[in-house]
This record gives sequence, structure tokens and C-alpha cells, in this order.
Amino acid sequence: MSSKRQTTMAKLTRERKVKEKRELKLEKKAAAKAARAEAPEAPEEPSLDQDVPEAD
Repeated sequence: MSSKRQTTMAKLTRERKVKEKRELKLEKKAAAKAARAEAPEAPEEPSLDQDVPEAD
């Protein structure tokens, strides 16, 4: 029978920081999605190849 190793405080701290970072990322993504939904649709910028006459 093998005994379980106790998780070190350093590992617990690392895991907590990773979890907090992921939560912040999700919050930022949700805020950006909400901002895009609120903003009126901006007209798309014309692409360069449509307005440039061809040189022969």
C-alpha cells in the first residue's frame, strides 16, 4: 500500500494563481463580448484590393 503525499503549499499557491488567472481571463472575454453586443455595428473597412485600379 502506498501512502498519499501531502500537497505542498507551493503547489497549492501555484494552482490558486492559475485558477484566478483563468477566472480573470473569462471575465475579460465576457466583458469584451458584452461590449461588442452593445456597440452598433461599424461599417467594415474596404479592402485595399477593391479600390485599387489595375496598372497595365
